[in-house]
Amino acid sequence: HVQLVESGGGSVRPGGSLKLACSASRYAYSSICMAWFRQAPGAGREGVATIHRDTGATYTGPVQGRFTISRDNTKNTLYLEMNNLKPEDTAMYYCAARSYTVLGGCEGSQGYAYGQGTQVTVS
Repeated sequence: HVQLVESGGGSVRPGGSLKLACSASRYAYSSICMAWFRQAPGAGREGVATIHRDTGATYTGPVQGRFTISRDNTKNTLYLEMNNLKPEDTAMYYCAARSYTVLGGCEGSQGYAYGQGTQVTVS
């Protein structure tokens, strides 16, 4: 059973930091791919960062150098550390898990299961 519960969202000033957490069921956390997505008001859901269980992390251009995705295997928890936040980072952030890779990687939105989301507001 895939269960993903996000926490850590909130309101911050531009330049501030937040650290999101995603508590996952054992089944979800065993997934080869985990990721964070976000959806701003009036926009579609977009990928933010992925982490492959064996090969590591990838980031989209707008967050490269500011966000860090990580996994804590002792707690079955996925994290997203966000620094130097900008107003355009305002969105609902979703944790996601997928049990397979596409072309060896974790990019794309196909096949991901999502949590309920946590709101991040930067203003």
